[in-house]
Amino acid sequence: MTEAVIFDLDGTLLNTCDDLGAALNHTLSLHGFAQVAKERYSPAISNGVKALLEVGFGTELEKLDQALLRQQVLDHYAQNIAVHSHCFDGVNALLEGLESKGISVAIMTNKPTFLTLPLLTKIPELAHIQVIVCGDTLDEAKPSPKPLLHAAAQLKVDARNCVYVGDAERDIQAARAAEMRSVTALWGYIPSKSIALSWGADLNLTNPEALLKHI
Repeated sequence: MTEAVIFDLDGTLLNTCDDLGAALNHTLSLHGFAQVAKERYSPAISNGVKALLEVGFGTELEKLDQALLRQQVLDHYAQNIAVHSHCFDGVNALLEGLESKGISVAIMTNKPTFLTLPLLTKIPELAHIQVIVCGDTLDEAKPSPKPLLHAAAQLKVDARNCVYVGDAERDIQAARAAEMRSVTALWGYIPSKSIALSWGADLNLTNPEALLKHI
């Protein structure tokens, strides 16, 4: 019996790709490096700033001040956090469908609090979600199950009656460790469909609304 659905944020509920890519390209331009196309940086989005820097700077990254580069990406992103970001098609319909079924909803993301909360204030469709667990809420982040278990506790729901939806392998690993049903968001920033299917999620869905058929 499903009592709650917990969602990853970037690449699952929100398409934040263009804003994060813009922050990367801004930092590349500061250091005289060529811009990176969306098809190159989008698969790295779910793996954090370091992965973005690796895509942009390549083998030159190890010669540079990575802490400075990371801060420059974060600063630009924080100042331009929702210029292009928006919910994926079907997310709002999914959230409305879950609400109509009386199913609770939460967000559990590895994104830090100082970025997550300001971003969510810019997205009206997500404003009603009250349980939000970020990457720095606890002392461990995904793939640890701790943040998922914390979200379930906040919802006052048994973890075994929760579903977790995400677009990265760590999401599926965390759900499995928390004994939650796992769903891969194939519409997100997956490296490829074949790789995503190899993660072994309980469900692999190509659009958000499809989840309603499995609740």
